[in-house]
Amino acid sequence: MKATVELMGAVEDWQNSYHGRLRAAMGDAVLFLVAARGIIRDEQGRFLLIKRSDNGVWAFPAGAMEIGESLPECAIRETFEETGIKAAKATLIAFLTGPQYTFTNVFGDTYQHLSGSYLLEDVTGELNPDPEEATDAGWFSPAEFPEPISRIVHWSLEHLAEYEATGRPYFE
Repeated sequence: MKATVELMGAVEDWQNSYHGRLRAAMGDAVLFLVAARGIIRDEQGRFLLIKRSDNGVWAFPAGAMEIGESLPECAIRETFEETGIKAAKATLIAFLTGPQYTFTNVFGDTYQHLSGSYLLEDVTGELNPDPEEATDAGWFSPAEFPEPISRIVHWSLEHLAEYEATGRPYFE
């Protein structure tokens, strides 16, 4: 029963959020969603992934930007909320805007994402996933990534490699 109550609280929180109110006003229309993801790599070259509570897919911590915050702040906040890991530094490695970044969530709502991918560094804290956001979390090398995994993870690793080779963020 507690899980149901917690889920209902999360649904109510979403319904009262900017995006929940926008969705209510716009109905089934495709909406733009401004979001950010946090990419953390440890000393062994492993990446922090979460198994999302809503769809069971492994992904980088990510979420929608809130009114009054910047994209780097969003990446840091979402990563902390979802994992318990706090970053002091966020470096933009990619900004994605194309129609191929259009997704339909588990509620049937379709969004075209305008999102920043940030390499997060100078991290502190203990891995402690929020059960409303993630059913599991861990550090994985690319060769050991669990399935199912979001295609954004693979795209983000390509963007990170390009950033590290050129020093310039990927823009699309």
